[in-house]
Amino acid sequence: MSKGRDTAGNDRADRLGIDAPRPEGASEGVALGESTIAELVQLAEQARESAYAPYSRFKVGAAVLCESGRIYLGVNVENASYGLTICAERAAVFAAVTAGERKIQAIAVVTDADRPTPPCGACRQVLHQFGGEALVIAANRAGRRQTWRLDDLLPEAFSLGSAE
Repeated sequence: MSKGRDTAGNDRADRLGIDAPRPEGASEGVALGESTIAELVQLAEQARESAYAPYSRFKVGAAVLCESGRIYLGVNVENASYGLTICAERAAVFAAVTAGERKIQAIAVVTDADRPTPPCGACRQVLHQFGGEALVIAANRAGRRQTWRLDDLLPEAFSLGSAE
């Protein structure tokens, strides 16, 4: 995520904890602490407000926690040519990769749906490329939450072998 200023004049990178020390439990893979999970969900919910969804009105926010301890946000961005729409999860992963990240530990996805909504199949495949054992947290704005390990959501993921 690029650095920028929020409306309060605070440095966005500092506000998001991008340069903060590794979050609690981050070195333990998917065994993240509740405070880290709550922070990811909160950041995804805040990001969701910036989603551009004039056609579906289905706004999605995502927050990706990388092995470095940095967090990257993404939102869904719709396009009149529907196939050009990008999901929040992939937007967050692409922001992380742009910043040099290569390992994802967790992702939180927030929608306004009645049930927590896990990532779509395309997003699951992209997430798997950077963290097959990542923790996936889906939440809604009503406070319902569900978690999975990515490998459980996408068993037998497509792979060409080592991408490194």
